[in-house]
Amino acid sequence: HLLASVVGVALLMLARGVQLRLRIAYEMAMALLSAGVLFSLGKGFDYEEAVLLVGVLLGLWTARGEFYRTSALSAERFSAGWSVAVVAVVGTSIWLGLFSFEHVKYSHDLWRLFAPYADASRSLRAEVAVVAALGAAAVFRLTRPVRGAPPALAAGDLERAAAIIGRQGRSEANLALLGDKTLLFSESGASFLMYGIEGKSWVSMGDPVGAPEEQRELILRFQKECDAFGAWPVFYETGTKDLSLYLDAGASLSKLGEEARVPLKTFSLDTSHFKELRNTMHRVERTGCSFEIVPREGVPALLPELKGISDSWLGRKSTAEKGFSLGRFNPDYLVRFPAALIRREGRIVAFSNLWAAAPGTELSVDLMRFSEDAPKGVMDYLFTRAILWGQERGYEWFSLGMAPLAGLEGSRHAPLWNRFGHFLFRHGEHFYNFQGLRNYKSKFVPLWEPKYLASPGGLALPQVLADIGILISGGLREMLWK
Repeated sequence: HLLASVVGVALLMLARGVQLRLRIAYEMAMALLSAGVLFSLGKGFDYEEAVLLVGVLLGLWTARGEFYRTSALSAERFSAGWSVAVVAVVGTSIWLGLFSFEHVKYSHDLWRLFAPYADASRSLRAEVAVVAALGAAAVFRLTRPVRGAPPALAAGDLERAAAIIGRQGRSEANLALLGDKTLLFSESGASFLMYGIEGKSWVSMGDPVGAPEEQRELILRFQKECDAFGAWPVFYETGTKDLSLYLDAGASLSKLGEEARVPLKTFSLDTSHFKELRNTMHRVERTGCSFEIVPREGVPALLPELKGISDSWLGRKSTAEKGFSLGRFNPDYLVRFPAALIRREGRIVAFSNLWAAAPGTELSVDLMRFSEDAPKGVMDYLFTRAILWGQERGYEWFSLGMAPLAGLEGSRHAPLWNRFGHFLFRHGEHFYNFQGLRNYKSKFVPLWEPKYLASPGGLALPQVLADIGILISGGLREMLWK
């Protein structure tokens, strides 16, 4: 009776893994059901219970091909609903035992009584064993190691990615060179997808990079890998061009904001739109500032001076370095790009690394830092000079990055996420200057392109968003406090 009860609670704990189609959960369930059949026959030849267990055993065996996921059982989270359900089942079982034997007066002898009809004693021992087994399982899950990190980059992966980036048209693909993501290459090697892992979310940064005809292949391969490990496939900051691919893959779409892209063929400071920028440029240059692009070969010699500016900037902002969707001060990363510098009397007062896609397509700046004594408007000056520099070299676009929550519809007919995002955009200044950022980028008169999150929807969405926040911030503590 005691062993059969322990098997029962073990099967209860395995049910989550069976639902997720984990191979290890299937194998353990088959073994426990077989043991349960023997224990049922051993406790007074309870053949009715044994027949029921055999039926479940055969049902699992016929569905054995469905259990293909190789994720570790301990890596899977128990949702709040599952935890409540397990506790409710065990609690109900204990209550039924106490109710069934309420006519039996408790005594210490019950623990030591072993007899053919001592059902109350067996029930008492079984209940203690079940609670002990459940407690041990809870302790194990609470103290288990965290989910493993993504596989390390293979030698040469970043160089392969850099070559692909240089042949396509979007500058944000350079985020692959941060080194904090796993790269999934297409079969031909002409395209790749970059992703990070946090919790149950496998988050692809942007759309697949490279040959357009290989995007569907990479999305489906990524989804298949996620499915094999019981993970959620998430695509962060996807564009509008290939949204149908994510819908075909079963994802739900949530608008994240809008990316500001400046068309360089029509950009001219001589128009009335840019009067404020012209005044800012003249004012900054009167302080003795000048703009300079240093090729990547010259960046290593500048790193000590740039690091001093970066550390000072982080200290003034009381923030920590970000990652994943944002660049950070990493020497191995920065030496891969030219640097845009603002000097005053020969000393650097502001800098940014310069992203480039294929020649003639798109430019952008990534990591932006300035010193405490930099003149007011120095970053406007850096942006404007970088835009003019790209225009002179025949580039078509200059990306200013995404304005979060911009362009979300707030009408009562809009999806709940859109209405919530619209409310934050309008009233969330305490958390982030959403409107201020969009207004700042608007001074360059960009075209606005929507950006989306393609992910599991419904109740999974808040967890997905939290996982993305942790990925970008570098940890839960950093997300909450820095």
